Amino acid sequence: MDTLNLRAEIAKFQLLQDQLRDRWRNSDQFDLSDADIVVIPSISIDQRELLKIEGFSHYEERLLFSLIRLRNPRTRLIYLTSQPLHPSVIDYYLQLLPGIPFSHARDRLLLLSTYDSATKPLSQKILERPRLIERIRQAVDRDRAYMICYNSTTLERDLSVELDIPLFALDPDLLEWGTKSGSRQIFAESGVPHPDGSLLVHDAKELAIVTAELWERQPDLKRVVIKLNEGFSGEGNALLDLRPLKEMAPGLATHPQRVSTILNKFHALHFESKAETWENYGSRVPELGAIAEAFIEGDEKRSPSVQGRVNPVGEVEILSTHDQILGGPNGQIYLGCCFPADEEYRLRLQDLGLRVGKTLAKKGVIERFGLDFVVVRHPNTGKWEFQAIEINLRKGGTTHPFMTLKFLTNGRYDLASGLFYSQQGRAKYYKATDNLQRDHYRGLLPNDLMDIIAYHQLHFDTSTETGTVFHLIGCLSEFGKLGLTSIGNSPQQAEEIYRRVVKAIDDETKPGSSVRNLSMHWNSGY
Repeated sequence: MDTLNLRAEIAKFQLLQDQLRDRWRNSDQFDLSDADIVVIPSISIDQRELLKIEGFSHYEERLLFSLIRLRNPRTRLIYLTSQPLHPSVIDYYLQLLPGIPFSHARDRLLLLSTYDSATKPLSQKILERPRLIERIRQAVDRDRAYMICYNSTTLERDLSVELDIPLFALDPDLLEWGTKSGSRQIFAESGVPHPDGSLLVHDAKELAIVTAELWERQPDLKRVVIKLNEGFSGEGNALLDLRPLKEMAPGLATHPQRVSTILNKFHALHFESKAETWENYGSRVPELGAIAEAFIEGDEKRSPSVQGRVNPVGEVEILSTHDQILGGPNGQIYLGCCFPADEEYRLRLQDLGLRVGKTLAKKGVIERFGLDFVVVRHPNTGKWEFQAIEINLRKGGTTHPFMTLKFLTNGRYDLASGLFYSQQGRAKYYKATDNLQRDHYRGLLPNDLMDIIAYHQLHFDTSTETGTVFHLIGCLSEFGKLGLTSIGNSPQQAEEIYRRVVKAIDDETKPGSSVRNLSMHWNSGY
């Protein structure tokens, strides 16, 4: 696209965003108002980084919680995917809607697919299909339509302009504030504590230099985290252990010697991604850039997060806090979360999140942001010490469980306590995961899962507002992977419900277990 056309497109995009701001000003409850919502669950990040995640092609299902918006009888929704979704998955979500006839909700839902399994973002696939774009245009009332997405890039901006409807997401020109290096700059501007680290570099030798300089600033440093600037879900992180390099420590070797040793040691990095190698990782550094950051040590260490939103008129809202469940070789890969975060520090998380949100708002960022921390309990005082790790300017692993709870209960988040209350005044808690994965789950079809849910009564009960909501159901058969959110009226009940679900699926699929009589699903088409 030439410069003139690009400027015209950006100007049109800004006009569409102005429409969104005007609508927000004129509606007390924009999120609950009548609307035509176009859901684009495209994961528009570097596709080679996504390949590190098993079943990533099914992550387009992560935004299926949006179907619960159909509880508003005047909302219509269009959901696009690369490949068609299994009918029983859609039926499952629509049957969660309290007080809405299934047929009424289904009539207000349009499912569209590109029928394209290529490894490229869904938004790009849609842009390559003018007839599909025209069909979306004809299906919506543009005076009340807007588009939501997983993350916002130039692809989503282009699609917004093509559809002539606003995008409820940040301007992609501001994406740098959600990178590893951009996050560090926002933390510094916000006065939020964060680990010592480097500026962004694009060369392995420069990466070795800034790592050596970091070690020289902190001679007692034990480990350094190397981060690709646009890594996803911790998969772009690697750990450099400095302890075997004692002879290169500051004061015992020269700076050039230290740099040379670190450069050679990159081949022995401990990668979070199981299949990663330095040959591949190092080739991404010139393209994506990387930083070096001090690894936070501690005997009692946790990884909480705070989720917020900047609305289209620049107001900052704190949505939730979580204690994240991390895994991987060095505990840096997101596996799941518990809501809310520990009462000892969740209000402090809110304060720091609000501080960062205001800085982001000043830069023009709108919509969702997630802020990840490492907290360590001081052995003498017992107090928690906070270090901000990164900002995610997108919907993340904590988004869909919280929004599922919010849409199902139509409840509210209470800033004074950091708790979420249903309309009945009950405090709600949950445990969620994207990564319940077992080899013996492989081969389970969506209908098989529905049978297990029904037989063991694992479904979400709208009368008690407790139970489990499942997602990533499409991952099951090929990858043995499933997501779920177990909701209870106490942390203990949420944990108990979660464990009951895992046990039931394990019992049904463990080697040697017999297959019970199952329903035939005559009307499913499968």
